[in-house]
Order: sequence, then C-alpha cells, then structure tokens
Amino acid sequence: MATVFQWAGKNRMGTIESGEMAAGSKDEVISQLRKRNIVPTSIKEKGKKKGFSLGGGRVKDKDVVIFTRQFSTMIDAGLPLVQALDILGSQVGNKKFAGVINQIKGDVEGGSTYADALLKHPRIFSELYANMVAAGETGGILDTVLNRLASYMEKTIKLKRKVKGAMIYPIVVTIVAILVIVVIMVYVVPTFSQMFTSLGGTLPAPTKLIIAASKFLGGVGGLVVLAIVVASSIGFVQFRRTPKGKYITDKVFLKLPVFGSMLLKVAVAKFTSTLGTLVSSGVPILEGLEITAKTAGNKVIEASVNRVRTAVQEGKTLAEPLGKERIFPDMVVQMIGVGESAGALDTMLSKIAEFYDEEVDVAVSNLTSMIEPLLMVFLGGTVGFIVIAMYLPIFKLMQMMGSQ
Repeated sequence: MATVFQWAGKNRMGTIESGEMAAGSKDEVISQLRKRNIVPTSIKEKGKKKGFSLGGGRVKDKDVVIFTRQFSTMIDAGLPLVQALDILGSQVGNKKFAGVINQIKGDVEGGSTYADALLKHPRIFSELYANMVAAGETGGILDTVLNRLASYMEKTIKLKRKVKGAMIYPIVVTIVAILVIVVIMVYVVPTFSQMFTSLGGTLPAPTKLIIAASKFLGGVGGLVVLAIVVASSIGFVQFRRTPKGKYITDKVFLKLPVFGSMLLKVAVAKFTSTLGTLVSSGVPILEGLEITAKTAGNKVIEASVNRVRTAVQEGKTLAEPLGKERIFPDMVVQMIGVGESAGALDTMLSKIAEFYDEEVDVAVSNLTSMIEPLLMVFLGGTVGFIVIAMYLPIFKLMQMMGSQ
C-alpha cells in the first residue's frame, strides 16, 4: 500500500520546491525526485512529525567529526565506500550512530549516492554536510572535502565552546550572588530585626530599608517576584521561538554593549568559515550563500545574507551587496572584494575566518576580565550594605551605652 510523503527539495536553479507524493518508501520518493532533477532536503510521512532520523539516543558533533576524519582517511587510502562504512559502523561506540551508518551503507549498496544517503538523516548530517559531500563526489575529491568538513566542524565546536564559556561564568556567579543575598535577606536579617524590636528606639534609615525588603521577600512579595521572574523567563523563551521574536531579540543582542560586539565577531567568523569551506569544496556561490544563511544562528545575519544572495543572483558581486548591509565590517567587505577580483575568494574567506577566530578569543577574554570585577563589586557592595545596615543600630546602642 502506497504511503503519502511530504517532500521538499531544490531544483537546478537552487529554488526550493515542495509537495506530496504517494510512494511505497522514502527511497522511491528520492528516486522520483532525482529524475526530476530535484535534490531532496526533507521527506516525511504525511501526518508524522519526524522525518528520516532514528529515534532515541543522541549523536554528538564530536562523534560526527571523528567519523568524518576516519572516513576521509579510509577513502584516501583507496578503500571502497561501502567497505569503509562497514568498518566504521562496526566500531562506533554510539549505538544510534552505528545504526545510522549501517543504514547509509545499505542505501549506498542499493544504488544511492553517498550524499543522497546522508540526506535521509538531517538531524545528524546537516544540509551543509550533504551538499559538500555531493560536490566532493561530483569532483572526485571526496577525501579532501571530508577533511575540510572535519576541520570546519572542529572550528565550529571550538567557537561554540568559547561563547558558552564566556556566558556560563557570569551567569553562574550572578545566580550564586542572588542566592546569597536572598538567604541573607530571608533568614539572617529577620533575626536582627527581632533583636532590634526588643531593644526599641528609632532605627537608622538604611536599617529600616533592609528590614522592609526582608519582610517583602520573606512574605507574599517574594512569591510575587519569583512568579514574575518565572513568567518573564517562560514568556521570553516562547517569544524567541517565533520567527518575529527571534529576529527582534537577535537584533537587540547585536546592539548590546561589549556583548553585541562579540556576537557580531562570532557571526562574521562563522559566515566566512562556512562560505569559504563550501566554495573551496566546489559548491556554487548561490547555493553556498543559501546554506550559510540557514546556519548563521542569528536571524538578522540570516536575513542579511539572503538579501546578499538575491543581489548576487541578479548579477552583482558578493562584496557590493555586503557593503550595503552595514552589518559586516568594512575590512571584511574590502577583503572579500579583493578575493573576488583575484579569483581567490575561498582563500580570502579562510583568512578572514582565521582573523576573526582570534578576535573572538580576545573578545571572550576581555568580556570575562570585565564582568568578573563588576560581579564582585555588585556582590560585595550589596552584601556590604546589608551588613553595615544591620550593624548601625548596634553601633548606635554601643555609643549610647558608652556616653552613659
């Protein structure tokens, strides 16, 4: 019995097409699309949420990098494609990944190209990965392309770690600081408040302020603040999940002082690295820009790259529309222009990527070194103010006792 599949793919002009097709299997859908000169990017049974990828478990980026390196070495050594996949499938520790590799091997044995077999597993092998493999198969340089892919993925993983490292430290310190202040306000200050009440007299203004804040946080007010924080966090996450919300928040992030500059450098490094890797592997510039836009990770950058792609499709150079976007630094635009003029765009993009990788390192280091003292001042200043406010009545009492 035939099953209805929903499919999406790119035609020879690079335009995305989609539709439905009744077929006995996904392989049959792929075969029919290939006959129509359409490269499938997504195929799933109608009514089902998941596509081709296997359920259960998780394949890490590191697993894919190691697989790509080993596979490249085997192809370079002259091993047949199926044999290399068979060896790697048997020695991969991740059971889910091993199953995927064995499925790919079966598809290749059945007559599919390696790139088409990869497209069946979009959650593990991205569109960028599959397109580069397709270019490598066409040009007969699959081992070289796989090496470039592995290097690109390693750089991407390193870049993610840098950004996460820059974000985790201040977030953790801020959370700890807030918890310390809340504990002091909710549990320590009330003890002093009871003591001051028993002594009588007029309390200093700072002490009154801290006691009032303590009562607020320890009562219904604390629950209200917690509810507002939780609701705001959930609302922000939900807003980010919408296309408009993602675009607006990404635009705001890029305009933040210090942090926005670092994000822009990360975006430039990723853009030049991705496009350079694709162009050097033989992927057409229009297709490369399309893939680069999808993997940008920032909706503002994605929209900008898509506008650049449209301009290039109309016959303009890459540097000209990039300069009009006002997002990419002038140095990047000028270097890309020189690369285009000299016919060495891929080399120039790689050099820009290397430069901005170093710039990201410096930006992360500067951000960490700047945030650390600010957080210490915040924590020390707040706790210090609370301590002084609590001891002011005691000092006042001691002075009164001394004068008597």
